[in-house]
Amino acid sequence: MCTPKTVAESRSTQVHILMPGDLNGYGRLFGGKLMEWIDVVAAVVARRHSGCEVTTASVDNLAFQAPAFSNDTVVLEGRITCVGTSSMEVRVDTFVEALGGTRHQVNRAYLVMVALNKNQKPVPVPQLVLETEEDKAEWDAGMRRRALRNLRQKENY
Repeated sequence: MCTPKTVAESRSTQVHILMPGDLNGYGRLFGGKLMEWIDVVAAVVARRHSGCEVTTASVDNLAFQAPAFSNDTVVLEGRITCVGTSSMEVRVDTFVEALGGTRHQVNRAYLVMVALNKNQKPVPVPQLVLETEEDKAEWDAGMRRRALRNLRQKENY
């Protein structure tokens, strides 16, 4: 049996200063680069929570809200929002941080990660301890997203 874990135990932050290789032809952060960073942050969060290797099962939402430009400091923050038997929903928020420390959000993504054993088969993950009202609200929203994913999956078969 897995020992339950809190949201705080698996939080992860990744920080980048945007360089020319991170930019698209318009001088903005390349969307594919941001997607790569988001996937890595989600994987770190899920590995911390599960104590296992993980794989990305789906990306529910990836909304680009504002651009980021050369030399911007980009901060990605990941947290577990909801868990199933072997799956974990992870929210990754992306911000541009000014030199004075103020931030504005440029992206929010929800990913579903699955814990895997050595044979790459799904394995149970720890339950999630909800400590704050925000944790509880995220759990409830995650359960609604899970129901929608299951509905869409049934419609596709």
